[in-house]
Amino acid sequence: MKKYILSIDAGTTSSRAILFDKKGNQVSISQFEFTQIFPKESWVEHDPIEILETQLKAIKDVILKSGIDSNEIDSIGITNQRETTVIWNKNTGKPVYNAIVWQDRRTSTICDKLQREGTDKLFYKKTGLVLDAYFSGTKIQWILDSDKKIRDLAENGELLFGTIDTWLIWNLTNRKYHVTDYTNASRTLIFNIHTLQWDNELLSILKIPKNILPILVDSSQKIGFISKDILGSEIEICGIAGDQQAALFGQLCINPGDVKNTYGTGCFCMMNTGDKAVKSNNKMLTTIAWKIGNKTTYALEGSIFIAGAVVQWLRDQLNIINNASEIEELASKVNNSGGVTFISALSGLGAPYWNPNATGAIMGITRGTNKSHIARAALEAIALRSMEIISEMEKDSGTKFNNLKVDGGASNNNLLMQIQSNFLGSDVIRPKITETTALGVAFLSGLATGFWSSIEELKETWVIDQEFKSKSSDYDKKVINNWRKRIKKIQ
Repeated sequence: MKKYILSIDAGTTSSRAILFDKKGNQVSISQFEFTQIFPKESWVEHDPIEILETQLKAIKDVILKSGIDSNEIDSIGITNQRETTVIWNKNTGKPVYNAIVWQDRRTSTICDKLQREGTDKLFYKKTGLVLDAYFSGTKIQWILDSDKKIRDLAENGELLFGTIDTWLIWNLTNRKYHVTDYTNASRTLIFNIHTLQWDNELLSILKIPKNILPILVDSSQKIGFISKDILGSEIEICGIAGDQQAALFGQLCINPGDVKNTYGTGCFCMMNTGDKAVKSNNKMLTTIAWKIGNKTTYALEGSIFIAGAVVQWLRDQLNIINNASEIEELASKVNNSGGVTFISALSGLGAPYWNPNATGAIMGITRGTNKSHIARAALEAIALRSMEIISEMEKDSGTKFNNLKVDGGASNNNLLMQIQSNFLGSDVIRPKITETTALGVAFLSGLATGFWSSIEELKETWVIDQEFKSKSSDYDKKVINNWRKRIKKIQ
C-alpha cells in the first residue's frame, strides 16, 4: 500500500528530502548544505554536481531515517530554487559552467543594454517579467558567450539547459527526461505566459538556440520514473513547481486574492489571480502559479532578494549573533528599534524598485544604539519590504486581502510575525506545517496519482498553528514613515 509522498526540495543553500503522509504530516526530513561560490563581487554560483550529490544523499538518508520501505512511496514531487541556470553536455552529463544562481548580478549590463534598445516592454508583455539579472534568460546568454566552444556545442545540439528541477530530473531518470514545468519556464525571460510556449522572438534577441530547451510539462502530471538503483524501486515523478509557486499551492491559496509570503533567504510574496494574467502597473511580476490539465492559474509576485539572508549577514559579517535563531531573543531585549532603519539592499533592490545597483544602509544611529536595536531594525526591514509588496499587489489586482498566510524558516520567528501583522494592519496566519514549499509539490504529485482525490481532501490537511492579530500603533506608523523617507536616499 502506498502511504507516502517524497518531496525533493532543492533550495538555494541546501538539498532536502521530506516524506509526507496522507494527512500532510511531515514523517521524516533530511538536509545537506552545499557550497556557495562567490568568484567576484555580486557573482553567485553553485556546483551542479554537488547539488546532485547532496540531493541523492538526502533522498537516501530520509528513507533510511524513516525506516520505511521505498515501495510504500506513491510518487515524487520536485520543487526548486527558480531562475538558477545550468547548461550541460548531454553526451558526457557534465556541466559546461557552474550553475549561475538567481541572486547573481553579473548580467545586469546585458539587461541595461536591452533596456536601452527598448526591448523591455516586449519582454514584459510576453513574459510578465521585468528585465533583470534575476531571471534565467540573460544567464543562459552569458554562459553561451563566455566561450566560443560552448556556443558552438549549443548550436550543434550537444548542450542542454535547465533550471535545477530539469537538471535533477534528467539525472534521476538516468538521462531519459529533459523537462521543466510551466512555473519554472515562466521565470526564464524566454517563455510566453500567454501562448504557453518558448518564444522565438525572445530567443532570437538573447541569441539562445531553441534546441537546448526542455520539454514543457504540467505542474501535476505523471512524468517518468527515477532509476531503480537509487532507492531500490522505481518511483514516478508526478509533480514539479518552482519553490514559490509550490508554497502558494501548499498554503492552499487556490482562490483569486489569496496571498502567501515565504520568508526564506529572500522573501517572496504571491497573490493568486485565477485564470487572468493581471498586468502590473506597480512593477510586480506576472507569473504562472501552476498548470493542471487544461487550466492555467496565474499569480502576481513581488520578490525581495534579501530577507533571512540579512540575519545570516548579521551572524557571519557582523558577528552579533552566533546562530540565526538568536535574532528573536536579541531583538526582544528592546521595545523598539530606537529610530534605526536598516535598508537591507545587500543584493540590489527587487520589487517594486528593481534597482540592481542599490546598496544597503543602517540609518538613524545614535550613541545609544546597540546591537539589539540593529537586530530589531533588521527584522523590521524584512516586514517593511513585504508590506510594500503587498500594498502594490492590492493596487494591481483591485483586491483587498483579508489575511496573509506565511511560511518559510523565518516565519517561526514570533516577533517578526507580530511586527509584520502590525505593519500590515491585518492578520498573519502561520500553519502547523511551515514546510509548505515541499508540501505544495507533494500535493501536486499526489493529485496526479490519485493519492489525494481532490483539493477538497487537501483542505483537511491544512491546520493553523498561530494567528497574529495586528496591534498597530503610532510607533509603527513612525517606522513606516522613516522607511519611506530613508529608502529614497539609497536608490
